[in-house]
Amino acid sequence: MASGTLLCCALPILLVTLGFGAVVASLNYNIPELMFLAEHKVWTLSIAALILMVLAWVIWRPNQHCPSDPALAELCKKSKLWNKRIFWISSIIWFIGFFSSYLLLPIRNFLDL
Repeated sequence: MASGTLLCCALPILLVTLGFGAVVASLNYNIPELMFLAEHKVWTLSIAALILMVLAWVIWRPNQHCPSDPALAELCKKSKLWNKRIFWISSIIWFIGFFSSYLLLPIRNFLDL
């Protein structure tokens, strides 16, 4: 879902900023689902945030224990580490989408005064 947030909100703004507006127009024409995500960005961002909150609870919930077997315990620790990495990357992607969708224009308008 974080990738949907990136596709709907952050990537088009980045491409247009870099001068690739024709690429964005071509993507929107060839992949109409991107326009659906952009038109419903409130739902896209809200569902992604909800999923991230559930994921955070799953990762950091209390009373988690790894198995006592050394091999399984090592795998458990590695999977927890990867889960945290994926969570933080997804959170950063979500924040980029939120920032570019809702905060970037008001900040720009405020600074142009």
